[in-house]
Amino acid sequence: MAIKNRSRICLMISAAIMAVALVMSLFGAGINLGIDFAGGLSMQYSMGGEFDQEDLRAVLNDMGVGDYTLTVQGANRDEVNIRIKSVDEEGVQGVQENFQAGLMEKYPNMVAAGEVNYVGPVAGATLLQNAIVSVLLASVLMLIYIAIRFDFNSGVAAVAGLLHDVLMMLSFMVLLRSVIQMNSSFIAAMLTIVGYSINNTIVIFDRIRENAKKMPSDARANVVNRSVKECLGRTINTTLTTLITIVALYVLGVDAIKEFALPIIVGILSGVYSANMINGYIWAALEENKRAPKAKKAAK
Repeated sequence: MAIKNRSRICLMISAAIMAVALVMSLFGAGINLGIDFAGGLSMQYSMGGEFDQEDLRAVLNDMGVGDYTLTVQGANRDEVNIRIKSVDEEGVQGVQENFQAGLMEKYPNMVAAGEVNYVGPVAGATLLQNAIVSVLLASVLMLIYIAIRFDFNSGVAAVAGLLHDVLMMLSFMVLLRSVIQMNSSFIAAMLTIVGYSINNTIVIFDRIRENAKKMPSDARANVVNRSVKECLGRTINTTLTTLITIVALYVLGVDAIKEFALPIIVGILSGVYSANMINGYIWAALEENKRAPKAKKAAK
């Protein structure tokens, strides 16, 4: 009974986090979409030496640009990337020309470093739609694979855990909206976690299958509990090894890398959490429901 209560508590914690994120989204504080999804302009410049970010901000503010981000880049910290959301395709050339003209006197060696990229809202919507389709397709294919390798209930439980991890990543993108934007790197992070999470789950389900044969008359929750305990050492070692690398990338990396690393960190923690505390117990509940009619029939 205690095992079931703990799994329910874990589900309640996850549901509470998702509910908070949903409420925030309904009140207009949802995911902070970057230009890859919301559309906008990205400009890259080499400033030719040291520069003051406030000079760049002053020019952008004088131009009436309100929603933008500045990212310092380059080995010598002499390059800058400017992302502007509030601009349409017709205004791209004017924004670029006015920005360069406003800084050329103080930074005469300033040159464009790379292409000026504009993403329209239609392209952003298409990217988001493709991301959703990718996750759903991956879920269906994994359900089929796990149902064949193990059983259908295992497939349902694994996919439920997979969707849980994706929803947790999205929820934390809402909760951390002031820290990070969602761009195309989030899609790569999400699909990475889909694979990482399902790998953890399959390892535990493989042990569950072995223990289920050894414990045919025991409650399925007890089988899961034993299996999780036996896999705990492996889980801790692999998780810590991965987390150390990803946290280092987040701490030392530039903003573009952080946009990838932070969702990965959330996804890894969520994947370990669901694989050990949720997925197996969903399988146990499904198996107990399947065994219940047989138990009643035997009792009669």
